[in-house]
Order: sequence, then structure tokens, then C-alpha cells
Amino acid sequence: MYEPRESKVFIKSRFARRGIYWLPNVFTTIALFAGFYAIVQAMSGRFEHAAIAIFVAMVFDGLDGRVARLTRTQSAFGAEYDSLADMVSFGVAPALVVYVWALKDFALMKSIPMLGPWLTSKLGWIAAFIYCVCAALRLARFNTTLEVADKRFFQGLPSPAAACLVAGLVWALNEYQIEGRDVKWLAWALTVFAGLTMVSNFKFYSGKDINVRKSVSFSVIVGIVLGIVVLFMLSSTLPEMLFLLFLGYGGSGYALWAYQHLKKRAASRAPPPQ
Repeated sequence: MYEPRESKVFIKSRFARRGIYWLPNVFTTIALFAGFYAIVQAMSGRFEHAAIAIFVAMVFDGLDGRVARLTRTQSAFGAEYDSLADMVSFGVAPALVVYVWALKDFALMKSIPMLGPWLTSKLGWIAAFIYCVCAALRLARFNTTLEVADKRFFQGLPSPAAACLVAGLVWALNEYQIEGRDVKWLAWALTVFAGLTMVSNFKFYSGKDINVRKSVSFSVIVGIVLGIVVLFMLSSTLPEMLFLLFLGYGGSGYALWAYQHLKKRAASRAPPPQ
């Protein structure tokens, strides 16, 4: 039986639209799988693989939204699915990875006089839970203030950056064969710092106001080229470089707050114009 050409074109375009619609969700699923993979690898003692998987999740989490905007396939389903995937990849996975790597050893630690044996043994999972619940609160706040928030800044440390900060510590120290139990206090402090910074009101630059189509000066191009060269030169120290990068970004919100605070104080002390 002969089928009109227009009917074939309509069927093909309909399936093409469906394929494009699912494209950003594929990237979200890959990010979700990377977070799940990180948990499995941490339970098996492969902490380097677990940390790398969290960084992979961050890359694909950044791609799904851009693909959705590029293909004009944003949807409420995609937004909800992305948020749930973020909770696994950047909330649960980092907390479990750092717990298995270092924080579980608090259960074997001698009692701290001021805390007592019960609280001392629970310090590890308390820090991991603080990070996990703060990630959930951070994502909930982000979803509810998306329409009114300043696009140039994030309110609180973004959960992917917090996850990479924690995973970066695990990856960098694992490169030097440093075991988690030897730096459990450092891991505890960094985990709590990352968690509380996520729910803070400090502003972190988002980079969403960068226009790649806008012309820039020659010095900016030279700087970009030099940055790429430095990255290649430091490729052998990639874990340390990534950890320091996210540590610097985690502290940038505090630095920005201090700068604005000092600027306001200087302005208030300045003599009024004549």
C-alpha cells in the first residue's frame, strides 16, 4: 500500500523530536550513573576511581542543561530528574566516599574528654550526614529561588563544586598513598566546611554572564593560551591541581564577602561630599 510522502516526513520528524527531547536526560542519567559508580567503588576500596567518577558526574551535569537549552528541550520533568540525580551524585556519593575513606575511623578512635566515648565514635557519620543534608537543602533552595536569584552568582557553594572539593581531597591524597585514617580530622573539617558553605548566604560567581560571542582584548586571548599551556604542564599533578582549584573556589565566596564588607566600611567612613 502506498504511503504519502508527507506522512513519512511527519512520522520521522515526530520521532526526531522525541529523540532530541530525551537527549539531555541521557546526560543526566550518565551523571547519575557516575555518582552510583562512585559509591560502589568506594565500598570496594577503590577510592581513586570513586573520586574520578564524581568529577565525571560534574562534567555531564554541566552538559545536560546546556544541551537542553541548545536543543530547546527544557521541561519540568528534566529539571526534577536533574535535581534528583544531583542529590545522588553530589550529595550522597561524596558523603559516602569520604566516610568510607576516612570518617569511619572515628568509631575506632579513643574517647575525647570533652565529648565522651559515644559522641567521639559518631563524629564521622555526623560530618557525612551534615554534608548530605546540606546538599539536599542547597538543591531545594536553588529550585525554589531559581526565578528570582541573581544569575551572576550562586547563593551558597554549588553542590557539584562541594562534591569535587571533597572528592578532590580523596583523589589528591590517594596519589601520595596517604590513607584516610591518617588525615581523618582534615577530612572531617573539609566535609563539614563544604556542607555548611552550601547552605550559607555567601555569593559564588557562576560565570553565566560570560558571552563567548563577545569580542575580547588580545591580552585575554594570550591569558587563555597561557592557561591552557599551564594545564598541560601540570597534567601530571592533575588531582592536586583540581583540589586546589575547587578549594580556591570554595574560599572565593568568603573572600568576596570580606571585600564587600570592607568596601562598605570604607564608604561609611568616607567624609560626605562638600
